[in-house]
Amino acid sequence: MNAVLPASGRSFEAQADVLIIGAGAAGLVAALAASEAGAEVVVLERDAVPSGSTALSAGLIPAADTRFQRAAGIADSAELFAADIMAKAENEPDAAIVARLAAHVGGVLEWLADRHGLPFDVVTNFSYPGHSARRMHGLPKRTGSELVDRLREAAEARDIPILTHCRVTTLFADEASCIVGVAGTRPDGREETIGCKALVLACNGYGGHRDLVATYIPEMADALWFGHSGNEGDAVLWGEALGADLVDMSGHQGHGSVAQPHGILITWATIMEGGFQVNARGKRFSDESHGYSEQAATVLAQPDGKAWTIFDGRIAGIARQFEDFRNAEAQGAILQAQDLSELAAMLGLPPDALAATAAEVEALKQGDGADRFGRDFRGAAPLVAPFCAVAVTGALFHTQGGLRINPEARVLRPDGSAFANLFACGGAAVGVSGRRASGYLSGNGLLTAITLGDIAGRAAARLSSADPA
Repeated sequence: MNAVLPASGRSFEAQADVLIIGAGAAGLVAALAASEAGAEVVVLERDAVPSGSTALSAGLIPAADTRFQRAAGIADSAELFAADIMAKAENEPDAAIVARLAAHVGGVLEWLADRHGLPFDVVTNFSYPGHSARRMHGLPKRTGSELVDRLREAAEARDIPILTHCRVTTLFADEASCIVGVAGTRPDGREETIGCKALVLACNGYGGHRDLVATYIPEMADALWFGHSGNEGDAVLWGEALGADLVDMSGHQGHGSVAQPHGILITWATIMEGGFQVNARGKRFSDESHGYSEQAATVLAQPDGKAWTIFDGRIAGIARQFEDFRNAEAQGAILQAQDLSELAAMLGLPPDALAATAAEVEALKQGDGADRFGRDFRGAAPLVAPFCAVAVTGALFHTQGGLRINPEARVLRPDGSAFANLFACGGAAVGVSGRRASGYLSGNGLLTAITLGDIAGRAAARLSSADPA
């Protein structure tokens, strides 16, 4: 039950300056930022251990003009980054929010590195679709679980309380819709109440709520859900009850490369370094390089909702920097053969069709034009033995629509006015991908998690310390 109830006559068992609902990357960064700004912070987390959708990702955060890029000899700027975001989403997102995030994220990563010891570096050996520079920053294991674990350890080092096994069900608001506290339930059914001066919603989106998905993203209603099970639309439902503005609700991130039946994310380096996808007929069916998000629906439209990604040993070597890929190899998801006919037999694909498709791709790599789908293979290295393949399906990773916010992460009403003390970050807030899966630029999810988390945490701390007079 997600309810907003009147605060009149309510008393609370405990108090905090800033309450944060959700202990994924967004919530933990918000907690660190608010704590360092002087606020007493409490984080409420429904699970036994903080994880969220962050833990299911590769943990890569796009940022421009960072010292990590400069150390790698990469020239970039916040303006170029913002332009890439807007171009991918065809200018649908709020340009002011995009500019704020692009300009702010680099400083957040450097703060996390310097103050909290997160050892970021840049992925330098392949490019992500839509990015004009190599700007994906990650931790050594290249996993989201490593990122969220490091953030949790940083919060614990600051003695920030993280109350796990606490599912928030109810917000209490006064007559002006100012949030004065929340109620949460424990596994034994016991209810706890905590008052607050400011509330940060960091509980992600609604991808785990099948009815909401069917309403807002009907084309993904039956897709594999690859996000966190706790993403049940809490922020959306509370926002509706409060009269907040919900925008771009059809926006989402899909992924066209989840190993089947293993359920492991396969890095898009397998595509961007010169690989391709085929269907059960051994034929290509799209421009795979346009983006992994929109590729989800394209793969699902193939026979049995399945495709095979074809690449080679060189590309596999690049992909092994990701722990997920190494796990996929260990579980036998990555098949390897010395020639394409042997590979086709292993995959159950028509050998002549696969050979013809591979020959066409290699000719395109040495040619001077795009293929019939619009993909330009020029400059990509040829595939050579050993040849590799993985069976994949499309999946819904997380939603991108949500609560409309201003550049300070304050939640807004349809008339543009801001709620007095309500903030949103990560998947609870509207993203910067517009209304379609194709608007998702690689890393947009963690961009808004990390950056809006910092912005919301500091703004909430300032508000909570303001003199009420």
